[in-house]
Amino acid sequence: MKWIGRFEGYNAGALRKDLISGSIVAIVAIPLGMAFAIASGVKPEYGLYTTIVAGILVSLLGGSKFQIGGPTGAFIPILLAIVMQYGYENLLIAGFMAGIMLILMGVLRLGALIKFIPKPVTIGFTAGIAVTIFSGQIANFLGLRGVERHETFLPSMAELIHRLPSLNVYSILTACICLAALILVPKKWPKIPSSLVGLLLSTLVAALLFPGQVATIGSAYGAIPASLPELHIPVMTWDLIVKLLPPALVIAMLGAIESLLSAVVADGMTGARHNSNRELVGQGIANLLTPLFGGIPATGAIARTATNIRNGAVSPMSGIVHGFVVLLILVLFAPYASNIPLASMAPVLMVVAWNMSERKHFAHILKTRTADSIVLVVTFLLTVFTTLTTAVEVGLILAVVLFVKRMSNTLSVDKVLPDPSVKHEKVGAHMVTDQHDCPQVAIYNVEGPLFFGAASVLENSGVGGQTDHLQGILLLRMGKVPFMDMTGEGNFTALIQKYRKSGGTVLVSGLQPQPLALLQKTGCYDMIGQKHFFEHTGEALTAALALVNQDHCCGCRQMAFRECTSLCRRSQQTKSSFPDGAVSVPIPVNSGR
Repeated sequence: MKWIGRFEGYNAGALRKDLISGSIVAIVAIPLGMAFAIASGVKPEYGLYTTIVAGILVSLLGGSKFQIGGPTGAFIPILLAIVMQYGYENLLIAGFMAGIMLILMGVLRLGALIKFIPKPVTIGFTAGIAVTIFSGQIANFLGLRGVERHETFLPSMAELIHRLPSLNVYSILTACICLAALILVPKKWPKIPSSLVGLLLSTLVAALLFPGQVATIGSAYGAIPASLPELHIPVMTWDLIVKLLPPALVIAMLGAIESLLSAVVADGMTGARHNSNRELVGQGIANLLTPLFGGIPATGAIARTATNIRNGAVSPMSGIVHGFVVLLILVLFAPYASNIPLASMAPVLMVVAWNMSERKHFAHILKTRTADSIVLVVTFLLTVFTTLTTAVEVGLILAVVLFVKRMSNTLSVDKVLPDPSVKHEKVGAHMVTDQHDCPQVAIYNVEGPLFFGAASVLENSGVGGQTDHLQGILLLRMGKVPFMDMTGEGNFTALIQKYRKSGGTVLVSGLQPQPLALLQKTGCYDMIGQKHFFEHTGEALTAALALVNQDHCCGCRQMAFRECTSLCRRSQQTKSSFPDGAVSVPIPVNSGR
């Protein structure tokens, strides 16, 4: 019923718009699908199979009205590494397993968690992937022969340098013609697919002016079949599943991130709202079924989704149309696609890499020179020089560590009253000294989250030290403590136990709901006592004065509490103002408050 609701009010006019947008996206998707497949180390038709099957299923079952699914550039380095290490058949199994993982992520409602990945990490690995894609196309652009593929960046660059003497001038000319079309066509005719124009123009020039001089899809991979392959269920064993678990997890995580990012972009362009968990389920089903037809892993394609929206898409029908149009073109024109030069495909992917490089966001974060800049650079470099898995893991860990460090600095524990070190020049010596503490109430402001990264701040703050006269009263103002974890609770409880063991009394004011609930669950609330918790500091101070020992105020046994209070009033200004419940009490205050 939810799926039907996405077509509420659908009519012939909407269908016409979806047919137009879907057909345009299909024309854009065909060269990209083949290029992504070739760059991933598999035959070009596998990219077309992915575009057809995944494209239809993602639109049919996903959580975004305008999402276009299919092979993407982000997957290229991952898939190439899997193909080189495990082979194409095992890539299909890894993609199948990733589909199951994506479905489980959606069912378990983990879609929202993907959004918490720090922006420097996503931009860092996206920029790193762009560098990998761009550098991987240099060989085809230059027409180098005998180039061996490598999983990592440095050996790949060394291989290119070694093969430079074999560069082909005709390949360079063909690639430049396609590149010129990719740059100029969007400026003159923005609604015409520039990649299609570039491929057609460069293919015609190569075929007419220097036939046989440039490697083509047909010469490198054979003819492209004019139909979908038969359904093939891969044979899986337990040992194989265990071996392919890491690459399958990487595919699932990257697919989830890319698809949800694309859905967010679509929301920003249309004002619609996608369903994250449903999107993951749709992506999972697509990746579950696509390998059965020989297709490679797929995810949401940001550029094609944007193209779909710009050309007037109304509903998911445009994505379904896009898949069927690609199938129709495959059946009718597959033999002609074999004549496309590999040199023509190279600039298409280079432009894709340039567009996905996030160069503006990269420069913006780098310019801030903050901890996020470090996370960005580390993630980027590790993506380029190691693997995406390593880059994301290290980037996330580094981001968490730096976040904890920053958050630990936000916790402050400051003594408000009394302050023995402060003297008031206008009214003479402060009545509170190391030997004469008036009154017997120590007040502290605790501000910031009390969690494992900052719990030691409370321990090292001096609360409950010798100057606080542990036999007296400790008032903790905690209105600005939004969060407390078990480590913070442990340190807090230890402080309370220390104070109570010495005969002192602890009062707490302004405690927020989350810390309050945690203290109630752990029993610390009952240990302190319900009557010692107050909503406002003024109420807590009134209770503190009532609890002060009437016979031994200020550590002075020669005068009663009222006499001492009167002396304090005469000796200095005794006003106290607290924004969370102001009350005037006859207690000397820190001049800085």
